Amino acid sequence: MSVTIFHNPACSTSRKVLELLREAGIEPKIVLYLNDPPSRKELATLLGQMKMTPRELLRKRGTPYEELGLGDMSLSDAALIDAMVTHPILIERPIVISDKGAVLCRPAERVYEVLPDKQATVRQ
Repeated sequence: MSVTIFHNPACSTSRKVLELLREAGIEPKIVLYLNDPPSRKELATLLGQMKMTPRELLRKRGTPYEELGLGDMSLSDAALIDAMVTHPILIERPIVISDKGAVLCRPAERVYEVLPDKQATVRQ
């Protein structure tokens, strides 16, 4: 099974999800999304896979959210996606993608939703 994690090593939740994957015997492809952000198309695809709106994926704390005025509810989804592509720190993390789908792993245990049943029972 192919597994990818959009990871920020400075984030404790992201580190925990990576640890849970490894404990399940999975060595994921690690995307350091702050250095290698998803394209606009990739981000739109991820949102669709996770059944989330751009606003739901926006990270507020420790980001330029306020400075950019992203709390303005009149901003379109396209404008929010553009902001996340330009400032990837605005993308909430970690996101894990597998053959079973994609999920924002907050809390970290949500990672089990996209693991094969055998691996998902390792730690639950």
